[in-house]
Amino acid sequence: MNEVIMGVDMGTQSLKVVIYDASQKCELASASQALDLIVRDDGSREQLAQWWVEAFHICLQDLPAEPKTAVCAIAVSGQQHGFVPVSEQGEVLAPVKLWCDTATVAECEAITAAAGGEQACLDLGGNNIAAGFTASKILYLKNNKPDAYEQMTSVMLPHDYLNFYLTGRRAMEYGDASGTGLLNVRERCWSAELVQALDPNRDLQSCFPELLEADQVLGCLRSEFAEHFGFRDDVLVATGGGDNMMAAIGTGNLRPGCLTASMGTSGTLFAYSDEPVIDQAGQLAAFCSSTGGWLPLLCTMNCTVATEQMRDLFSVDLDGMQGLAAEVSPGSDGVLTLPFYNGERTPNLPHGKAVIYGLDMENTTQGHLIRSAMEAAVFGLKTGLLAFQNQGMEFTEVTLTGGGSKNPLWCQICADVLNLPVKVLQLEENAAFGAVLQALWCYRRKHGQDCDLSELAADYLQVDDSNSCTPAAETVQTYREVYDSYTALLNTVSPLYQQ
Repeated sequence: MNEVIMGVDMGTQSLKVVIYDASQKCELASASQALDLIVRDDGSREQLAQWWVEAFHICLQDLPAEPKTAVCAIAVSGQQHGFVPVSEQGEVLAPVKLWCDTATVAECEAITAAAGGEQACLDLGGNNIAAGFTASKILYLKNNKPDAYEQMTSVMLPHDYLNFYLTGRRAMEYGDASGTGLLNVRERCWSAELVQALDPNRDLQSCFPELLEADQVLGCLRSEFAEHFGFRDDVLVATGGGDNMMAAIGTGNLRPGCLTASMGTSGTLFAYSDEPVIDQAGQLAAFCSSTGGWLPLLCTMNCTVATEQMRDLFSVDLDGMQGLAAEVSPGSDGVLTLPFYNGERTPNLPHGKAVIYGLDMENTTQGHLIRSAMEAAVFGLKTGLLAFQNQGMEFTEVTLTGGGSKNPLWCQICADVLNLPVKVLQLEENAAFGAVLQALWCYRRKHGQDCDLSELAADYLQVDDSNSCTPAAETVQTYREVYDSYTALLNTVSPLYQQ
């Protein structure tokens, strides 16, 4: 059977396309295109949906013709939480506010109050209404662009919009939908009460697309799109999902006991569960998976953001960054970084700012500042690990993905801070490959094969032993003490962000 699959990963910084031959277990071609970001002082972080389409077109044009003609199925992985307001005619009505946008704090407070408070939100949906989620962005549109709001007939997420562009169908799957903050994750349906809290004077329920199960086929490529870019006219489009949900598939995080840490622009820690995991403390997001289960997740908004700031400041490349940091001992000789360059989601500090503490005449060096930024990114993940453990979830290893997984020193810092063996996979684009695996899963099931996704992923994922590592006992103890100091600094500084 021909099984050439295309995976698309639409992230914050770039859009990537991978064509993979599942029969031969090899990548046939890939392409990527950088994406711009609109940044404003009020915390706004936006993109234009047209940029995604244009980037996708460039990638498709860069790919050779032969593998495209063999593609039988496609799935899209997209950055979570972004809000794409679409009119009845299919027009995008405003710039897309992204997951890292923190301009909607007032809207979060208004929705929470209208729903009856934080506990009511947890009871109704399973999540607090955080600035990163989609819900507050909808109310922001109403408050700031009322004409666009009135014309809106569909609420879409980034990957939904690209699916809509490919097929003409307006739909959403449960994993990405749970990241809106408006889904009842226990019952896997839209919460009528939370949707009403957005706007009691308008019935928004019709604006939320139908919900699809993860193994359902969304449709086939639009004929004009297929013809223009050299695809067959029967290419199946799977549901796809949010980037974290696809990364879970692409790292084999499909059964209880699995833990994945993704170190990209944001830092995320997630684990599979057969039942909803509702964190009353609000640290873990209660998401659904894109596989029919649940995916409790912690997200920090500043991971490689912090190290990129240091690299730009000191004009060093990635090898130079690692070399400088490797010369500094664990704990950075007392230098502590709160890396909140984008504000922060966990902890919930949308107005947070970065802090570098503990500098003296000996440790004010490039290496200390870089290593401290690397350590701070992992401290955010450690907070998530503790939150998982508070829910009774335990793990024997962590699979590392994202840009940080390519850095051997960062991998070792993760192992030592989290006190878990670190596993790194040979495939680097885990979200894109997760989309490949989901599309392959849907394709095989569509053609009558009894296909288990967990077994399918295990058949295709291979470990990179060169970057995998285990904790060093002495350093583990050092980082326990440093993490306590980091937490004390965070607790001391946090009240300043409220002023």
